[in-house]
Amino acid sequence: MEFLIKVLLNALALFAAAYLLRPNVQIRDFGRALILAIVLALLNGTLGSVLKVIALPLNVLTLGLFSFVINALMILIADYFLKGFQVKGFWWALVMAVLMSIFNSILYRLFL
Repeated sequence: MEFLIKVLLNALALFAAAYLLRPNVQIRDFGRALILAIVLALLNGTLGSVLKVIALPLNVLTLGLFSFVINALMILIADYFLKGFQVKGFWWALVMAVLMSIFNSILYRLFL
């Protein structure tokens, strides 16, 4: 049950971040944001975990900021595979990763 709540909160954060970054980041509708949240959860659980282990020395040197780069890469991979979701470049994906982190911390604090 907690996983479903987290997916819904992530979808809300994705939709809000895309709204703020429009026209450089676009999500067609909230249903697409839900699908994107699930895809990002799967990507972060598989490929993202492997990349975080490989990049651990860089992450330690940057005091955890390199995690945003890994999250931006996951967003770009999701952009490649999903229709109805578009990010115009790495820097916009990085800004979206930072915004998602901020929104998720606020939403998790409010609802979990």
